[in-house]
Amino acid sequence: MLTPREAEAIRRHAVEEYPRESCGVLLVRGGTRQLLRCRNVQDELHAQDPVRHPRDARAAYFIDPRDLLRIGRLEGEGFAVAVIYHSHVDAGAYFSPTDRQQALLGGEPMYPDATYVVTSVVTGRAAAMAAFRWSPETREFVPVDQAAASSDPRERAGCALGRAWGLLNRLFVPRGRRVP
Repeated sequence: MLTPREAEAIRRHAVEEYPRESCGVLLVRGGTRQLLRCRNVQDELHAQDPVRHPRDARAAYFIDPRDLLRIGRLEGEGFAVAVIYHSHVDAGAYFSPTDRQQALLGGEPMYPDATYVVTSVVTGRAAAMAAFRWSPETREFVPVDQAAASSDPRERAGCALGRAWGLLNRLFVPRGRRVP
């Protein structure tokens, strides 16, 4: 799933962003791996509309739309999202109910073959890292051994682009409306 160097880069990103949540993705295409640090714009969203976005970046993350577009372009070039990562600030490395909600669209995972990595940062130090994957059998995200998780997702470009479009719809179109 992650090379030691990638895992260290994710931990470093989490510590550098403290006391805000970090976020990013690992994209793969064949033997090419690209770790993309994303910008968390949750503070800006919270400042603009605290009712719709009640949490700030200390307790939530929202990937910058420009980064989402970049991810979508890379998916269009044949890259697949293998890992989606973020950090928890002064909390454990677990897959929260909010993490689950954001990973699903219409009750289905947007990236069913991706591994979700959560880094716990406590008082500015990386305390733990945990990985989770969607289980079709249990219909839940379950913990996985980071060393045993596959780094070769079975993503297909068409499906990935469809999920990216669904995500953009979810983020930018008012609730209850969808752009075809």
